[in-house]
Amino acid sequence: MERKTVNVTIDGRSLDVEQGSTILQAAREFGMHIPTVCYMENLTPYGGCRICVVEIGYDGGSKTFIDTSCTHEVKEGMVIQTQSPRIIRARKMLAELLVASAPNVKIAQDIAARMGLLKVRFPMEDNRCILCGLCIRMCYEQMDGKALGFVGRGMGRKVSMPFEVRPDTCHLCRGCDYVCPGVIVPCQGVTDPGELCGRCVRIEEMPSCCSMGTFGCFCEQNPL
Repeated sequence: MERKTVNVTIDGRSLDVEQGSTILQAAREFGMHIPTVCYMENLTPYGGCRICVVEIGYDGGSKTFIDTSCTHEVKEGMVIQTQSPRIIRARKMLAELLVASAPNVKIAQDIAARMGLLKVRFPMEDNRCILCGLCIRMCYEQMDGKALGFVGRGMGRKVSMPFEVRPDTCHLCRGCDYVCPGVIVPCQGVTDPGELCGRCVRIEEMPSCCSMGTFGCFCEQNPL
């Protein structure tokens, strides 16, 4: 069966990518990195974290707009920038909000470090859920449990079971734990408001618990 393709330009490179694929999929196919938090292969794209935003335009047009690369399908003649000044500013703001909300979630600190953040201007909270929705989609789409969902709005939004009671449809498979960024072995976290960990870019300062110097193992000496 012939593969249908469309021609797009990503960061100055003219590429023939499969029709129907998303910008994120096209970029990854050709080895281009776009950071993500709420995306996982084989789960429906959600676009909630917004970290994967890119700048999109078309050949011959001067107007561009920003959209999430995990949900936006490629189209013929599309011109995409993944590292433009506008995108870098947007990602830094999103990373700052993310790490302020959940400073002790490792992926939040990793994203902040990779975005080059040096300080956080917002009050630090201690949320262990970043509302990525991975657990909900895993439960619905892969485990057929339908036991989790978002409840509430705004600052009161959270992940919960119906009426906060485990339903019979929950298989106790722990698929939700498997995909949750909040249960990844954390870094040591922050102590003062506005402090960033940054150990993922300062390897020599990573804590170790074994003679092998391995970071993040699960032995009894683990200091985390």
